[in-house]
Parts: sequence; structure tokens; C-alpha cells
Amino acid sequence: MSNSIVLVGGGGHCKVVLDVIKENNYYDEICISDLKENIGKEILDIRIEYTDDQLDDLFKKGISFAFVSMGKININDQRMKLYKKIKNIGFNIPKIISKSSNVSIYTEISEGTFVGKNAVINPGVKIGKNCIINTGAIVEHDCIIRDNVHIGPGAVLSGGVTVGENSFIGTGAMITQYLNIASNTLIGAGAVVVKDINEPGVYVGNPAKEIRKE
Repeated sequence: MSNSIVLVGGGGHCKVVLDVIKENNYYDEICISDLKENIGKEILDIRIEYTDDQLDDLFKKGISFAFVSMGKININDQRMKLYKKIKNIGFNIPKIISKSSNVSIYTEISEGTFVGKNAVINPGVKIGKNCIINTGAIVEHDCIIRDNVHIGPGAVLSGGVTVGENSFIGTGAMITQYLNIASNTLIGAGAVVVKDINEPGVYVGNPAKEIRKE
């Protein structure tokens, strides 16, 4: 079972992760853990058979890889809690990168990060642990993305942008070059960020303005 993996989280994002795993034929065996009430449900023909409380047992049985397949749609740290859990158990935590993405060899991508289909990541980019670079997102040269960040589908980060940890950049949002985004910040779908965001909060619109503090 040394080339087996458990995906932690059985929602919609799990389908996307699982699809990339299957297209790349990464692992000999795949299992999924989720909430007790979801036991028995299937995701892309794989049955959810375990809860998160059984992750220790799966590791002891010889499953050596685990990956957080729970999505992130707001500013919460549940993904990071799950990441720390599987890290503390001792699982190997891979990077999962779609074949259809275009990732420069001059990038640094840390463990636990997912890069979806048709995403573009250009030279000089550094991406932290447990991030999601979702379908069709563009991360231009020299961006720095800290741990536990979700860059939503079709979002665009111009060159030199820094995104603080635990932030969420919504679908189709745009951040202009060399800006800094504070940790624990949510940028709404379609928002256009044209100046630094130094305080955590929720920002929407064009140009993006704060509508709620965090």
C-alpha cells in the first residue's frame, strides 16, 4: 500500500483533485475520508469509506500519502487544521498538479498544494503549503503566495503580487502588479484590486473596497 493515498474531504473540490489524480495515474489505490454522514457516497466511482477519525488507522495499515481535498470558499482555517493533522500523523503530503496546467520550471511549489487544469504559473513564483491554484488561474512572474491560500478559477495575479496566508481570491478576481494582500483577506469574485490591502477583511467591486472587517 506504499503507493496509496487518502483524500481528506469528500466534497466538490475532491472531484477536481481526484480527476487530476486519475488523469496522471499517480496512485495504485485511492480512498476518501469525510464526515460520518457521507459514508457510502461515491465520488467519481470511489466510495467514501472512512471518517477523519480513522486517518491514524489508515496510516498504520500502510497508506503513506494523504492530501487535503476539502475546498476553501471563505476565510477559515479548516483546511490548515486538516493539513496539520495528516502532517502530525506522519503521512507524506504530495503536490498534485494537472498535466494541462502550464507551470514554469522556475517556480517553487510546496507540499499539499493543488494546481488545477489550465492554470498558468510563471517564473519566479513561490507558493506555500496547502494552497489551491484553481482551474484557469494565472499567477504571473515573481508572485509570492503564502500557506493555505485559495486562488479561485480564472483569477489573475499580475507580476510581483504577495498574498498573505489563509486568504481567498475569488473567481475571476484581478490583482494588479506588485501589490500586497494581507493575511486572512477575502477578495470577492470579479473584484479588481489596484492598491495594497493591509488589513484583513472582505473586499469586493471595481476598484475593490472593504465591506467587512475580519
